[in-house]
Amino acid sequence: MKLHFSITAAEELRERRGGSYLYSVCLEGFLLGKARYSQLRRWDAQLRQLFGSAVPAFPPKFYLAMTKSMADERRLQLEQYLQNVTLDSNITNSDVFIGFFRKLQQDTFKIQTQRAFLDVYLADGSNIRLDIQTSDTAERILEVASCKVGLPRELIKYFSLFFFQDDDDGALSVVKKVADFELPYVSLQSMKELHCKLGIRKWYMDPCLDILLMDCRASLNLLYMQAVQEVKKNWVKPTEGQMQELEFLQKNVNKAKFLELIQKMQFYGYMRLDPCICDYPEEGCSADIYLGNNEINCCIKLPTKQTKEVSFKINRLRSWQVTFLGAAKDGEDDTLELKFEYNDSGTWQWIILYTKQAFLLSSCLKKMISEQMMKADKEGQEMDIKMPGSTKNSKNSSIQQKQVVHSGFISRKRFLVRPNEEDCVFEKIREEDL
Repeated sequence: MKLHFSITAAEELRERRGGSYLYSVCLEGFLLGKARYSQLRRWDAQLRQLFGSAVPAFPPKFYLAMTKSMADERRLQLEQYLQNVTLDSNITNSDVFIGFFRKLQQDTFKIQTQRAFLDVYLADGSNIRLDIQTSDTAERILEVASCKVGLPRELIKYFSLFFFQDDDDGALSVVKKVADFELPYVSLQSMKELHCKLGIRKWYMDPCLDILLMDCRASLNLLYMQAVQEVKKNWVKPTEGQMQELEFLQKNVNKAKFLELIQKMQFYGYMRLDPCICDYPEEGCSADIYLGNNEINCCIKLPTKQTKEVSFKINRLRSWQVTFLGAAKDGEDDTLELKFEYNDSGTWQWIILYTKQAFLLSSCLKKMISEQMMKADKEGQEMDIKMPGSTKNSKNSSIQQKQVVHSGFISRKRFLVRPNEEDCVFEKIREEDL
């Protein structure tokens, strides 16, 4: 799955002549570490020894003194390289890949490997205190936390670690999904000003997948705690009658029935984003965004104070891109936009959402498309098994047509660009691109 890597700055080092630069490597908009070109070049050589031509071309070395414009050109080339190198899961799962970013994070934030305690929060507000090493990856920490709650190894893939904010006013805001190779302890130190917590949440967008987890007590408990939290935080929209039923089942601690009932309710299993601004149906509208069940659902407040609910279906979305706009004023947070190309009544148009959670939104879109493709592949395999020899070819043709719809989405090659730059390099999404 392509990762949201970006290089947001090239900082000139004054320690020697010739223009040496330190590049700020970000993941999903947050600083992961700072690296020199020479460090990245040595890392590329190590990857190339293991994976050969599977590693994308690395930006060439300059033999003349570098100017600021040359450094900026190299910054964009390195950004493209980092995005492309993550297309191959064999590379991202390798010790060379993980070890490089482990050292980069620790060196940048000056955190040595040592024993520490890390709190991982569950959706009911309780926490598991883990005895870890500061160099432990998110994948390792998720395994240990899952073991603590009794979650079987084969079900861990349905969950992930997230950084989130649980505000005093009752609002729940998911900041980002933690990458498997990321060091949660170090990331929390680097994000101190955001007052984030680390928590376990389910990581799939199709509510139908709940059924795969209902027979295990540990996974059932995790689903139940998250469902109760989402009702409390107003992510799910039960009717008054449904709310009474949920309260009755919660009082009687009937977790399975609670989950069976809530699955029928609006926005169950969706990721809710913080309120944001959009340009649909006109500029300057505020919107509440819900992502799940193969749609982007927007509850839009019009300038006339009226509210309009719009559902953008994933199978009518062709491409999207995330753009870094910078801060509107000094001292303000940086602004991100996500815009997607959508087929509305036969006409393609770009719709823009201005949200600090643009990268999270993009991750959710990729997850939904990935789940659609996996479902289509599974249905195709089942059809192959059931097809008699004489009719197999014609039926399989229709399955292939179905798969083309799911795999024909287009992904932006660069996720983070300057406002004044045009990036029109697109390519068809393959399953490994997601």
